[in-house]
Amino acid sequence: MDISNLAPFQQTGMADENRAFVPLENNPEVMTTLVQQLGLSPKLQFHDVWSLTDPSLLAFLPRPAYALLLVFPITSTYEKFREEEDATREEYTGFGPNEPVVWFKQTIHNACGLIGLLHAVTNGEVVNFIDPGSSLKGLLDQANNLAPTQRADLLYNSQALEAAHATAAAMGDTQAPDASEDVDLHFVAFIKDANGGLWEMDGRRKGPLFRGTLAEGEDVLSEHGQELGVGAFLKREEEAGGRELRFSVVMLGPSFDE
Repeated sequence: MDISNLAPFQQTGMADENRAFVPLENNPEVMTTLVQQLGLSPKLQFHDVWSLTDPSLLAFLPRPAYALLLVFPITSTYEKFREEEDATREEYTGFGPNEPVVWFKQTIHNACGLIGLLHAVTNGEVVNFIDPGSSLKGLLDQANNLAPTQRADLLYNSQALEAAHATAAAMGDTQAPDASEDVDLHFVAFIKDANGGLWEMDGRRKGPLFRGTLAEGEDVLSEHGQELGVGAFLKREEEAGGRELRFSVVMLGPSFDE
Protein backbone atom coordinates (compact mmCIF):
# COMPACT_ATOMS: atom_id res chain seq x y z
CA MET A 1 0.00 0.00 0.00
CA ASP A 2 1.41 3.35 -1.02
CA ILE A 3 1.19 6.14 1.52
CA SER A 4 0.27 9.62 0.31
CA ASN A 5 1.31 12.57 2.45
CA LEU A 6 -1.50 14.26 4.28
CA ALA A 7 -1.84 17.89 5.02
CA PRO A 8 0.79 18.41 7.71
CA PHE A 9 -1.19 18.96 10.89
CA GLN A 10 -3.03 16.71 13.32
CA GLN A 11 -6.27 17.03 15.30
CA THR A 12 -6.22 16.80 19.05
CA GLY A 13 -9.47 14.97 19.78
CA MET A 14 -10.57 15.11 23.42
CA ALA A 15 -8.58 17.65 25.41
CA ASP A 16 -8.76 20.32 28.06
CA GLU A 17 -9.91 23.50 26.31
CA ASN A 18 -7.98 25.67 28.75
CA ARG A 19 -4.63 24.79 27.21
CA ALA A 20 -3.66 24.38 23.58
CA PHE A 21 -0.49 23.83 21.57
CA VAL A 22 0.20 24.83 17.99
CA PRO A 23 -0.18 21.58 15.98
CA LEU A 24 3.06 19.89 14.94
CA GLU A 25 3.77 19.56 11.25
CA ASN A 26 3.72 16.00 9.92
CA ASN A 27 7.43 16.16 9.16
CA PRO A 28 10.15 13.69 10.29
CA GLU A 29 12.73 16.48 10.63
CA VAL A 30 10.45 18.44 12.95
CA MET A 31 9.68 15.34 15.00
CA THR A 32 13.33 14.34 15.24
CA THR A 33 14.34 17.81 16.37
CA LEU A 34 11.72 17.80 19.12
CA VAL A 35 12.62 14.44 20.65
CA GLN A 36 16.37 15.01 20.37
CA GLN A 37 16.00 18.39 22.05
CA LEU A 38 14.26 16.59 24.91
CA GLY A 39 17.06 14.03 25.19
CA LEU A 40 16.73 11.21 22.64
CA SER A 41 20.07 10.08 21.21
CA PRO A 42 20.96 11.26 17.67
CA LYS A 43 21.43 7.57 16.90
CA LEU A 44 17.65 7.48 16.26
CA GLN A 45 15.51 9.60 13.97
CA PHE A 46 12.11 9.64 12.28
CA HIS A 47 11.72 8.62 8.62
CA ASP A 48 8.92 8.94 6.08
CA VAL A 49 7.42 5.58 5.09
CA TRP A 50 6.43 5.99 1.44
CA SER A 51 4.93 2.52 1.06
CA LEU A 52 3.92 -0.33 3.34
CA THR A 53 4.14 -2.94 0.57
CA ASP A 54 6.81 -1.95 -1.96
CA PRO A 55 9.93 -4.03 -1.10
CA SER A 56 12.34 -1.52 -2.64
CA LEU A 57 10.95 1.39 -0.63
CA LEU A 58 10.84 -0.66 2.57
CA ALA A 59 14.43 -1.81 2.01
CA PHE A 60 15.51 1.83 1.95
CA LEU A 61 14.49 2.31 5.59
CA PRO A 62 17.05 1.56 8.34
CA ARG A 63 15.82 -1.12 10.72
CA PRO A 64 14.64 -2.03 13.26
CA ALA A 65 11.48 0.06 13.15
CA TYR A 66 10.95 0.85 16.83
CA ALA A 67 7.65 2.69 16.37
CA LEU A 68 5.23 3.73 13.65
CA LEU A 69 3.24 6.95 13.82
CA LEU A 70 0.05 6.86 11.75
CA VAL A 71 -1.62 10.15 10.79
CA PHE A 72 -5.18 9.79 9.53
CA PRO A 73 -8.42 11.73 9.07
CA ILE A 74 -11.05 11.30 11.75
CA THR A 75 -13.96 9.54 10.00
CA SER A 76 -17.37 8.43 11.20
CA THR A 77 -16.18 4.84 10.62
CA TYR A 78 -13.22 5.33 12.94
CA GLU A 79 -15.27 7.11 15.60
CA LYS A 80 -17.87 4.34 15.60
CA PHE A 81 -15.20 1.64 15.98
CA ARG A 82 -13.41 3.58 18.74
CA GLU A 83 -16.58 4.12 20.73
CA GLU A 84 -17.69 0.49 20.38
CA GLU A 85 -14.30 -0.94 21.36
CA ASP A 86 -13.86 1.42 24.28
CA ALA A 87 -17.40 0.74 25.55
CA THR A 88 -16.29 -2.70 26.77
CA ARG A 89 -13.09 -1.48 28.39
CA GLU A 90 -12.35 -0.01 31.81
CA GLU A 91 -10.35 3.19 32.15
CA TYR A 92 -6.66 2.29 32.37
CA THR A 93 -5.19 2.88 35.83
CA GLY A 94 -1.84 1.10 35.55
CA PHE A 95 1.53 2.54 36.55
CA GLY A 96 4.89 1.45 37.85
CA PRO A 97 7.84 -0.61 36.56
CA ASN A 98 5.80 -3.80 36.09
CA GLU A 99 3.54 -2.27 33.43
CA PRO A 100 4.52 -3.34 29.87
CA VAL A 101 4.09 0.19 28.43
CA VAL A 102 3.95 3.83 29.45
CA TRP A 103 0.70 5.40 28.20
CA PHE A 104 -0.18 9.09 28.24
CA LYS A 105 -3.73 10.47 28.27
CA GLN A 106 -4.11 13.60 26.16
CA THR A 107 -5.46 16.65 27.97
CA ILE A 108 -3.84 19.42 25.88
CA HIS A 109 -5.68 20.67 22.79
CA ASN A 110 -3.82 20.03 19.51
CA ALA A 111 -1.23 17.84 21.24
CA CYS A 112 -1.95 14.44 19.64
CA GLY A 113 1.28 14.71 17.61
CA LEU A 114 3.25 15.32 20.79
CA ILE A 115 1.52 12.45 22.61
CA GLY A 116 2.30 10.14 19.68
CA LEU A 117 5.96 11.12 19.80
CA LEU A 118 6.13 10.51 23.54
CA HIS A 119 4.59 7.06 23.12
CA ALA A 120 7.20 6.31 20.45
CA VAL A 121 10.23 7.37 22.49
CA THR A 122 9.31 6.19 26.01
CA ASN A 123 8.57 2.52 25.30
CA GLY A 124 10.42 -0.65 24.35
CA GLU A 125 14.08 -0.59 23.41
CA VAL A 126 13.96 3.13 22.64
CA VAL A 127 14.32 3.97 26.34
CA ASN A 128 17.92 2.74 26.07
CA PHE A 129 18.61 5.66 23.72
CA ILE A 130 17.53 8.39 26.15
CA ASP A 131 20.25 10.62 27.65
CA PRO A 132 20.33 9.80 31.41
CA GLY A 133 20.58 13.47 32.36
CA SER A 134 17.94 14.77 29.97
CA SER A 135 14.51 16.32 30.38
CA LEU A 136 13.03 13.28 28.67
CA LYS A 137 14.62 10.87 31.15
CA GLY A 138 13.38 12.96 34.08
CA LEU A 139 9.90 13.08 32.59
CA LEU A 140 9.84 9.32 32.02
CA ASP A 141 11.12 8.54 35.53
CA GLN A 142 8.36 10.66 37.05
CA ALA A 143 5.67 9.35 34.72
CA ASN A 144 6.45 5.71 35.51
CA ASN A 145 5.39 6.21 39.11
CA LEU A 146 2.22 8.19 38.43
CA ALA A 147 -1.33 7.05 37.70
CA PRO A 148 -2.60 8.12 34.25
CA THR A 149 -4.49 11.20 35.49
CA GLN A 150 -1.44 12.42 37.43
CA ARG A 151 0.74 11.55 34.43
CA ALA A 152 -1.43 13.76 32.23
CA ASP A 153 -0.99 16.61 34.73
CA LEU A 154 2.77 16.09 34.56
CA LEU A 155 2.72 16.69 30.80
CA TYR A 156 0.27 19.55 31.15
CA ASN A 157 2.61 21.41 33.52
CA SER A 158 5.99 20.52 31.95
CA GLN A 159 7.85 23.67 30.91
CA ALA A 160 10.57 21.64 29.17
CA LEU A 161 7.98 19.85 27.07
CA GLU A 162 6.20 23.08 26.19
CA ALA A 163 9.46 24.78 25.17
CA ALA A 164 10.59 21.88 22.98
CA HIS A 165 7.16 21.67 21.37
CA ALA A 166 7.11 25.41 20.62
CA THR A 167 10.53 25.22 18.96
CA ALA A 168 9.50 22.27 16.79
CA ALA A 169 6.11 23.77 15.88
CA ALA A 170 7.86 26.85 14.47
CA MET A 171 10.12 24.77 12.20
CA GLY A 172 7.65 23.48 9.62
CA ASP A 173 7.55 24.13 5.89
CA THR A 174 3.97 25.45 6.02
CA GLN A 175 2.29 28.06 8.19
CA ALA A 176 0.95 26.43 11.33
CA PRO A 177 -2.69 26.89 12.36
CA ASP A 178 -3.54 28.82 15.47
CA ALA A 179 -3.34 26.77 18.67
CA SER A 180 -7.11 27.09 19.20
CA GLU A 181 -7.99 25.86 15.70
CA ASP A 182 -9.37 22.35 15.17
CA VAL A 183 -7.70 20.24 12.47
CA ASP A 184 -9.49 16.99 11.62
CA LEU A 185 -6.45 14.70 11.55
CA HIS A 186 -5.21 12.47 14.34
CA PHE A 187 -2.03 10.66 15.37
CA VAL A 188 -1.70 7.08 16.69
CA ALA A 189 1.52 5.25 17.61
CA PHE A 190 2.28 1.54 17.24
CA ILE A 191 5.12 0.32 19.45
CA LYS A 192 6.80 -2.95 20.43
CA ASP A 193 7.36 -3.43 24.15
CA ALA A 194 10.39 -5.06 25.76
CA ASN A 195 8.70 -8.49 25.70
CA GLY A 196 7.57 -8.40 22.08
CA GLY A 197 4.03 -7.10 22.62
CA LEU A 198 2.65 -4.82 19.93
CA TRP A 199 0.53 -1.95 21.23
CA GLU A 200 -1.67 0.73 19.74
CA MET A 201 -1.08 3.91 21.74
CA ASP A 202 -3.58 6.76 21.52
CA GLY A 203 -4.17 9.45 24.12
CA ARG A 204 -7.84 9.68 23.11
CA ARG A 205 -8.57 6.09 24.13
CA LYS A 206 -9.23 4.64 27.59
CA GLY A 207 -5.71 3.23 27.73
CA PRO A 208 -3.08 1.32 25.73
CA LEU A 209 -4.41 -1.35 23.34
CA PHE A 210 -2.60 -4.69 23.13
CA ARG A 211 -2.76 -5.97 19.54
CA GLY A 212 -0.64 -9.15 19.66
CA THR A 213 2.88 -10.51 20.07
CA LEU A 214 5.86 -10.17 17.73
CA ALA A 215 8.61 -12.77 17.50
CA GLU A 216 12.26 -11.95 18.01
CA GLY A 217 13.51 -10.16 14.91
CA GLU A 218 10.06 -8.84 13.97
CA ASP A 219 9.44 -5.12 14.28
CA VAL A 220 6.39 -2.89 13.87
CA LEU A 221 7.05 -2.56 10.12
CA SER A 222 7.53 -6.29 9.51
CA GLU A 223 4.80 -8.26 7.74
CA HIS A 224 3.44 -9.63 11.01
CA GLY A 225 3.85 -6.26 12.74
CA GLN A 226 1.73 -4.63 10.06
CA GLU A 227 -0.88 -7.41 10.22
CA LEU A 228 -1.32 -6.77 13.94
CA GLY A 229 -0.96 -3.01 13.88
CA VAL A 230 -1.07 -0.41 11.14
CA GLY A 231 -2.23 -2.84 8.43
CA ALA A 232 -5.16 -4.05 10.51
CA PHE A 233 -6.10 -0.42 11.21
CA LEU A 234 -6.12 0.52 7.53
CA LYS A 235 -7.87 -2.67 6.43
CA ARG A 236 -10.67 -2.06 8.93
CA GLU A 237 -11.25 1.45 7.59
CA GLU A 238 -11.17 0.30 3.98
CA GLU A 239 -13.58 -2.62 4.50
CA ALA A 240 -15.98 -0.44 6.45
CA GLY A 241 -16.12 2.03 3.57
CA GLY A 242 -14.60 5.00 5.33
CA ARG A 243 -15.30 8.18 3.39
CA GLU A 244 -11.64 8.85 2.78
CA LEU A 245 -8.44 6.82 2.94
CA ARG A 246 -5.70 9.40 3.29
CA PHE A 247 -2.93 8.20 5.55
CA SER A 248 0.65 9.07 6.29
CA VAL A 249 3.13 6.89 8.18
CA VAL A 250 6.36 7.93 9.89
CA MET A 251 8.84 5.46 11.41
CA LEU A 252 11.26 5.79 14.32
CA GLY A 253 14.46 3.90 13.56
CA PRO A 254 18.24 4.19 13.36
CA SER A 255 19.70 7.37 11.91
CA PHE A 256 21.13 7.16 8.41
CA ASP A 257 24.48 8.31 9.82
CA GLU A 258 24.73 5.28 12.12
